[in-house]
Amino acid sequence: MSAAAYRWWGVAFALAGVIGFSFRPILIKLAYAVPTAAGHPVNPTTLLFLRMAIALPFFAVIAWWLRYQKPGLTGRDWAAVAGLGFVGYYLSSLLDFLGLQHVGAGVGRLIQFAYPTLVLVLSFLFLHKRPARRELAALAMTYAGIALVVLNQTGGGAQDRQFLFGALLIFCCALTYAIYLVAGGELIKRVGSMRFTAYTMIVSTLPVALQFFILEPVSALDLPSSVWWYAAVMATFSTVVPGFLVAEALKRVGANHFALIAAVGPVSVAITSALGLDEPFTWLQMAGGMLVISGVLLVSLKQKGG
Repeated sequence: MSAAAYRWWGVAFALAGVIGFSFRPILIKLAYAVPTAAGHPVNPTTLLFLRMAIALPFFAVIAWWLRYQKPGLTGRDWAAVAGLGFVGYYLSSLLDFLGLQHVGAGVGRLIQFAYPTLVLVLSFLFLHKRPARRELAALAMTYAGIALVVLNQTGGGAQDRQFLFGALLIFCCALTYAIYLVAGGELIKRVGSMRFTAYTMIVSTLPVALQFFILEPVSALDLPSSVWWYAAVMATFSTVVPGFLVAEALKRVGANHFALIAAVGPVSVAITSALGLDEPFTWLQMAGGMLVISGVLLVSLKQKGG
């Protein structure tokens, strides 16, 4: 395969992976909209358990397939995998599922897309990497954009307070994912992204299962078939498949160019949510979304000759 074809396949994998991930918040909102026999929507604890339980066999097969890959993991590596799986997949996903109870899928995805700038802040605080002027400008653009996204939801009513609470949960979701990326950066490079993803996803399933069986009766799984279908699609086509597509895309095109393609994600979610879920998406929020995307691209792309 030529170098050009290798790269174009990387672009195709990246685009498919980003779009796959982008459908996750929409599927969550659709599952929440289905009335259950108990008279209330499926709760985040149960939906998250369904997603992880359905995805688990796929990640287990990948982990088994890569079991002899070198280098082997030390005890310290396994401890890091456990900690990062808890923060980056369990806690981050839980905050996402909770936040989407109060925030539209499009707005939520725009807020979550701030994680590259949070990586920059964490790298400065803990790795002592001083940001350049263009990176500081990117931070200002991103958080000005987030402020615009939530600006027209601050009227003081109960519904507006719920929106702000949901937006805060989504922002914390982005923060925990950024912590996962910063803390796991060196380990990912050493053991490989596919193996690391499979291992952390398997490990993160344990707290998800414990949370479900502690907080919910088994009868909570007695759900309409549509909820199960949404969970199955979410687990396969919005978790497993895009996870490995993105891993391969990063290897072929690199993180900086991947950032350009990733900008498709929040835009596609915002448009699809407005059309398919009838979610309000104002011009002010659109302007904020463009600021967020521009800030993330500015902080993610290398300067020419840099």
